[in-house]
Amino acid sequence: MTAKIHQTAVVHPSAELADGAEIGPYTVIGEGVKIGAGTRVGPHCIIEFAEIGKNNQITGLACIGTPAQDFCYKGERTGIIIGDNNFIREGVSLHRASKPEWITKIGSNCMFMANSHVAHDGLVGDGVIMVNSAALAGHCEVGDKALISGLAAVHQFTRVGTLAMVTGGAMANLDVPPYCRAQGDRAKLVGLNAIGMRRNGVARENIKNVKDAYKTLFFSGLRLTDAIAKLKETRLSPEAQLFVSFCETSKRGVMRPRMRLAGAAEDEADE
Repeated sequence: MTAKIHQTAVVHPSAELADGAEIGPYTVIGEGVKIGAGTRVGPHCIIEFAEIGKNNQITGLACIGTPAQDFCYKGERTGIIIGDNNFIREGVSLHRASKPEWITKIGSNCMFMANSHVAHDGLVGDGVIMVNSAALAGHCEVGDKALISGLAAVHQFTRVGTLAMVTGGAMANLDVPPYCRAQGDRAKLVGLNAIGMRRNGVARENIKNVKDAYKTLFFSGLRLTDAIAKLKETRLSPEAQLFVSFCETSKRGVMRPRMRLAGAAEDEADE
């Protein structure tokens, strides 16, 4: 079995297409491209300087590995790496890195809905969902199974943690800790993504442990560094350890809960 290439497609001589890959009509496969077995590329796509894994479904009109939208980018040979089993819908743009020493990297089992965007040097984990017209600016990092809702935007150099949720229309300009929900412009935390945690098999007692850590970090009256030190002295579940470590290593700054009466704000951690 060989790759199936539509007669109207244009494929660069250097491109490596695995057996079973399919290239649709009027698609352009440029220089420096590797496409794995079972990956299907629909019509009118542009793909260059990209290494794409197996069994990805690229609907059409997508631009993958196209140049970074950054004045620092001077045409150097850079790239993007994409894993397996991703759904990349129409109008999606996934840009290559802005410098040779960096990379744009996307994991496996993700869904990028129509017109969503990952900018240069982004690092996206496994199982991430980006809803229609959601956008990541340059150098963003997104943890496994995070959800970026429709029309939401994430500021450059911002991190979104594992199983975090950025709600529709939000503008996230500070790091969103794992398992949290962020809402608004500029976004604030509005509790935990407890439903997402339960759906992904996190034990009830471990969810409670994350809730307790959330309350200690944000509602104990302690400075963040002191709250982190206090939590590190206690017995934490793996999820709570990840939550605390993420906050401790933040360089941009950790997003905080929106200002409300203390009791009402604490209740949000239980939602």
